[in-house]
Parts: sequence; structure tokens; C-alpha cells
Amino acid sequence: MNTLYRSAKTSDFHEIFSLVYELATFERAPEQVSNTAEMMLNDWENGTFDTIVAESDGRIIGMALFHVAYSTWKGKMMYLEDLIVTESFRGQGIGDELLKHFLQTAIEANCKLVKWQVLDWNTPAVDFYLKKGASVEKDWWNVKILLSNQSTFSGQ
Repeated sequence: MNTLYRSAKTSDFHEIFSLVYELATFERAPEQVSNTAEMMLNDWENGTFDTIVAESDGRIIGMALFHVAYSTWKGKMMYLEDLIVTESFRGQGIGDELLKHFLQTAIEANCKLVKWQVLDWNTPAVDFYLKKGASVEKDWWNVKILLSNQSTFSGQ
């Protein structure tokens, strides 16, 4: 199989969004997706995030979506929002290559740290990241507020 790894382009976003929805389904939460391909494209065009895609035979089969963030302890960092390989192409080294391209991008951007999340029940992904030298922190909890529900947040 011949796979091309490249930066995303405008015409990729319907396939990118399909991967996002596939991941949400895998994570048992497709009903939580309120984003659209058009919203993603607009945010990408505005520089909110960047994406590396894996393409085979003209089809997007994987992606790494990330953005620059900041760590008060380490400095400039990159956050990997999603690393996705479509199910029928898993186990062929595509995730490994996407991760390598992402890490190289972070190095070239002079980042001091990269971070991402993985679900505790996703043992194949946890094992994959551990084999790559990542550490999985079990003492930090995710905290979030959905701004679409902002009216219910008292702020106190």
C-alpha cells in the first residue's frame, strides 16, 4: 500500500469530518458531535488548528488534528486533539507514521511538550502510546464546560 502523508487541504474536510464521526462512534458518543465539516473547514482556515492526513488511492484514511497550546511549566506545547485511522486500515503502521509526522511538526515549531488524551478503556491505543515512549497520567482529571450550556453556569 502506498500512503501519502501531507498537510490537509480545503477539499479534505468532508472526509476528515467522516473520520471524526467514525471516532465518535467508536468512543460510543456519536450523539455528542455538534461540529460539522463546514465549521471545521472555517476554523482550519482561520488557523485554529492544523491537520496531517494519511491518503491512500485518493482517499483520506487517517489524520492527526492538533493545535498549539501553552504550558506554564514547560512553555510552548502542541495538543493532539485526535489521531484517527479508519478501522479497515488499522494495524498497518499508519497511526505510527501520523504520530511521527505530528511529533516532527511539534519539534519544528520549537514545542517543549506534546499532550493528548486517551480513553482508559481503549487498551490498544494506550498500549500503542506506551510503546512509543509516552506516559499516561492517571492522576489528572479532565475538566470542561460546554459553552453552549453557558446560561446554566453561574460562574460562582
